[in-house]
Amino acid sequence: MEKTICVYCASSQGCDAAYHDAAHRLGEVLAARGFAIVYGGGAVGSMGALAEGALAQGGRIIGVMPRFMMELEWGHKRLTELRIVEDMRIRKHEMLSSSHGVVALPGGSGTLEELIEAITLKRLGLYVHPIVLVNTRGFFAPLIHLLQQAVAERFMNEQHLSMWQVVATPDEVPAALEAAPPWSAEAREFATVR
Repeated sequence: MEKTICVYCASSQGCDAAYHDAAHRLGEVLAARGFAIVYGGGAVGSMGALAEGALAQGGRIIGVMPRFMMELEWGHKRLTELRIVEDMRIRKHEMLSSSHGVVALPGGSGTLEELIEAITLKRLGLYVHPIVLVNTRGFFAPLIHLLQQAVAERFMNEQHLSMWQVVATPDEVPAALEAAPPWSAEAREFATVR
């Protein structure tokens, strides 16, 4: 059975080119390993680079885009499939619920919101698949520190630190997805810190 990986990434064209290079490489790596990719459907920035990398390897890439973004012509024109949905909330649900794992690339508030929601749903046992952060240029270091601080201050349990894996490069992502500790709905037993 084909596995689908949800990739959270940004549309910014003004960020350092290293982020676009990492996104392109991630598309190549996932496609070469036979993963389908579901992402936000954009044509520029890391979104566009991810899609181009996957397409260059003959990969299957599915975009999910709210109607208003499609009307602004933000959609990538050469995807395997582009699903148009009514709003951002439905987009997030569609991307996550159709996936067997999440990979987060660096990005802005939208990318971070999606990632935190995935972590929250995993904490509640509602999403049980791997979550991998690609820490290009150390981008996620402050967030990782903040999450560790949440555990240290007893807002989260020690077990929650295994909800995500962190890698330095896109080439490490398939192994991180494979090696992620098992997770289940039983996680809700320790979702609340007592």
